Amino acid sequence: MSEYGNRKSESMFAQELVLKQRTEILHVLCSSGSAEHLERVLDCLLAQGDLIWEDYQNIQVLGRALYTNARQLLNLVYTKGEATCELFLTALKQVLPEEQQAGLSFSGCCFNPEKKGESQNTSTQTLLSRRPSLVNKLQGCIDGALEALVVSGHFTSGDCNEVQLPVHTPSQQARRLLDHVRSKGEPAAKVVLDYIQQNQESGTILNQEKTTLPKEFSKYQKKLSSSVSAQSCFLSTYGGTGHMSLDDIYTEGQLELAQDYVHGPLGLEDIVGTVGIVNEEADTVLVSGEAGSGKSTLLQRLHLLWARGAAFQDFLLLFPFSCRRLNSEHRELSVQELLFQHCCWPDREQEEIFQFIVDHPHLIVFTFDGLDELKQSFSDEHRLCCPTQRAPVHVLLFNLIQGSLMKGVWKVVTSRPEAVGHLLKKHLRKEFLLKGFSPNGIDCFVKKHHSDPNVAAKVLESLQTNTALLGLCHNPVLCWIVSQCHKELLGCGEGSLQTITDVYLMILQHFLQHQSTQKSTIGLGWLQEHLKTVLHLGQLAFEGIGSTCYVFSCTELETCGVTEKDICMGFLIQSTDMSSTHSKRYEFLHVTVQCFFAALYIILSSNTEHSTIFKLFEPQKMRETGLHSSCFKACLPSSDQQEQVLEGEARTAETPNLSITATFVSGLLSQRHRGLWLHCCPRAMLEKKIKQVSRCLAKGMQKHFRSIPQPVAGEKKSMHAMPGFVWLIKCIYEMQESRIAKDAISKLEVDHLKLTYCNIGPVECTPLAYVLQHLRSPVGLQLDNNSVGDVGVEQLLPCMHICKALYLRNSNITDEGVRKLIAKGIQCDNFQKIALFNNKLTDACTQHFSHLLKTRQDFLCLRLGNNNITAEGAKQLAEGLKSNHSLTHLGLWGNRIGDAGAEALASALENSKSLLWLSLVGNGVGNAGACALANIIKNCTSLEELWLTENCITKTGVDCLIQALEHNAHVKSIWLRNNELSLEEVEEMKQCDKRLIF
Repeated sequence: MSEYGNRKSESMFAQELVLKQRTEILHVLCSSGSAEHLERVLDCLLAQGDLIWEDYQNIQVLGRALYTNARQLLNLVYTKGEATCELFLTALKQVLPEEQQAGLSFSGCCFNPEKKGESQNTSTQTLLSRRPSLVNKLQGCIDGALEALVVSGHFTSGDCNEVQLPVHTPSQQARRLLDHVRSKGEPAAKVVLDYIQQNQESGTILNQEKTTLPKEFSKYQKKLSSSVSAQSCFLSTYGGTGHMSLDDIYTEGQLELAQDYVHGPLGLEDIVGTVGIVNEEADTVLVSGEAGSGKSTLLQRLHLLWARGAAFQDFLLLFPFSCRRLNSEHRELSVQELLFQHCCWPDREQEEIFQFIVDHPHLIVFTFDGLDELKQSFSDEHRLCCPTQRAPVHVLLFNLIQGSLMKGVWKVVTSRPEAVGHLLKKHLRKEFLLKGFSPNGIDCFVKKHHSDPNVAAKVLESLQTNTALLGLCHNPVLCWIVSQCHKELLGCGEGSLQTITDVYLMILQHFLQHQSTQKSTIGLGWLQEHLKTVLHLGQLAFEGIGSTCYVFSCTELETCGVTEKDICMGFLIQSTDMSSTHSKRYEFLHVTVQCFFAALYIILSSNTEHSTIFKLFEPQKMRETGLHSSCFKACLPSSDQQEQVLEGEARTAETPNLSITATFVSGLLSQRHRGLWLHCCPRAMLEKKIKQVSRCLAKGMQKHFRSIPQPVAGEKKSMHAMPGFVWLIKCIYEMQESRIAKDAISKLEVDHLKLTYCNIGPVECTPLAYVLQHLRSPVGLQLDNNSVGDVGVEQLLPCMHICKALYLRNSNITDEGVRKLIAKGIQCDNFQKIALFNNKLTDACTQHFSHLLKTRQDFLCLRLGNNNITAEGAKQLAEGLKSNHSLTHLGLWGNRIGDAGAEALASALENSKSLLWLSLVGNGVGNAGACALANIIKNCTSLEELWLTENCITKTGVDCLIQALEHNAHVKSIWLRNNELSLEEVEEMKQCDKRLIF
């Protein structure tokens, strides 16, 4: 009796856990964007018999949102009672990786997910009882299983096509196969089980492969691993920061799927995992990110983990390549020569080892770092499919990426977003975006960079007092500079560093004064003392940018006058390569450092052409005419290559580096830095260049304004800004002159400014606010689907007074960001609307919105969909709504306010004279909530639409709504799709009132 009581107590505890942890469970099941975790849990519950087949079909509705399916499962598990909840939690624990289990509590009982199947006799029953293991076993042999079913007459080609739809992952294909087989009956189920049994007896593919490895393969694998490890164990970017161990300094950046707008924690292994696949036929994965976002370091970490055997062990060989170093390869090579000469040469049996690579491509991975730094732009015109045929390196690379060469080999490519066009994207298996450091990442990196915790604490404290600089530090290369120059940072006074140019001038001063004969301070000649060095390095950088050259030979250094003393300053580092070469080659610490020196050269040199600045701010002209100029020819290796450039075969993706250089030119010519240059160049030349830049910025903005289409009759005038617009704003901000900002933006007259998908993070928010605050008329500012975050929100506050509406959907904002935003918004008379869908908001934010609603009687629209707001948060909002007489739209879809929250909102809104639209979609609202909401319909004379789709309402609740509609002719529609209603009930209720939409 005691044992029974204990077990019952545990089970009841499990049911409470499911309810209490509903938000967290939904997050771990859905946040990655992949349905794999949810489907594996369903497999376990089907095998255990706690879900019947009809339950499974009601949950896995084709085309329905992942979050909706997950909510449906949680609702069903909870209603089935204590035992099912306990089994669900145990299945969840088995399915989730350990790192995702943190923060979740599980029931104490364990179970075998297939134990109930032991007593089942039929093959069809076995398909269910052994479903988890069958899915796992079928993934690698779906083609064979389908062939067996076709040969036996149970499947047609149409059945096979339905199973092997390209949109499905291998595990999903395995599940679809099992589902189809179940519908075909007992004989088909027996064929599949027999096939799996025979496949197991013959051994796995990998085991067969291991028995046929070439004799020298293990030696070569060890040699390659050793070489990759040696290249990866120390941080390779930023000059290695003094031979700092990658283990000691590596800090994860924010990795997101380009096609998935649900922010979930993604790690390195997801790059080659099943999450986020958009094209099953492709085998190239792209990681894109802005300059300095950490792409090279991420790849380096991947290399090191593979070389150590700590991860990515599905791959027997990994071949790493740097695109900037491939630029120096002018020979025609075969794939075999590319691999062995540029990565690692086998001591023996080269042909046999290469043949193994060709025969087993799925066990191999290539990585290509910096596709944007390749001289040629991506093309799929020159097709090549023979791995022994020689071709130019860029032709080999493009054919590898598109899968014409070495189909099945995984290729991981990094690039800046601007270099990735639609032509390349159609060959991608999936794409990730690397968004730099999170706020926690900044803390982590600074603490790792400084062994002295006191120094780290002082640096972080300094950043917290200068939010503009804190925003910049989300970019890892800027965070490194700030950490490297901590003495200058701590001695420069609060708030003095505001722009990217400020930060790079700080590192220039840091490096030069470490080699200086006199410890002069900024503005007193420290630059003049090293002017020759700056000009030599500047010319090298300038001509390299113009010819897409990032790795320089000693001859190229000599041509620009770069001496050994100049090299010792630390801005140039020796380029390391895995290929055997005896000639020294050099590169700048980072491509942004090269852009900075190119900008210095443009400012300080009298040798640049009059038109250089105009061309720089119009990259198209630079590409069309710039390479004819002598100042861009020095780094072109041969006349043949010049001819190719002039024929239009050179890549055009140097544009991002020209844009970065232009940004630095703007900052270097700002009023705050002009004193530095007066000692180094004629005043008249300086003033002329300042006027040129100001003219270019004004002309660029006017061009954007002229492109704004006239509004359709009855609609507001809007502008959808392109990334080029954001770049111009950054240039204006770097100049730090409010007059220029005001002149540039005052002519923009739109009602709505749209900046969605523009890669706007905290770094971009500061210049946006600096410039947009000078708009003459209030606008709706739309920043959806960016990475604004809480720090970015703080940077936007100076322009809040011109925002009549602010849209920040899917922008990584938490309650802390809302606190700052609302505190400022309450003071801004124009501020009337806000949308914060798909962020990280909880009940802690609702008190701030409640205060806003109480304070502002002209506030119109509040949309907080798909966050983590519960009944408690709804009650907080209700307190503000009781006092508000202006709100027209309230959106809370995709939260979990339940009946209690719905009742609180209904009580606050039932006498509203302003509310037009209310959405409580997907909130777990049942009959009690529906009956309470009926009072709004009955009493609120303004309401037009009520959205209650995807809730738990039955006929009883709908009857309450129908009765209320009899008293209100003003309501236009009530949406009730996907509630707990039978088809017969739906048909019956449709007849009651046409305004009910099912």
